[in-house]
Amino acid sequence: MPTVKLRIRGVVQGVGFRYAMREEALRLGVSGWVRNRADGSVEALLQGEPRAVEALVAWAGNGPPAARVLEVQASEAEPQARPSGGFDLLPTV
Repeated sequence: MPTVKLRIRGVVQGVGFRYAMREEALRLGVSGWVRNRADGSVEALLQGEPRAVEALVAWAGNGPPAARVLEVQASEAEPQARPSGGFDLLPTV
């Protein structure tokens, strides 16, 4: 089961990006988390079936309608145990 860490840059804060990503992740069956970063970017950790993770990475390239995504950086990450699944909204770091 792949685990991917994303950093999304552009107009991605204050536009409902985290909430929309959570909704899309739950729809796709992807677990993980998403949070704002102090530098204005959004960071996410995605874990799930390969096609579902790929679909969410592709979604992040556009985000919700008010977002203006300029860049999505994706990298492999260490899997995280998530016994309950789900997709969390974490505090800004």
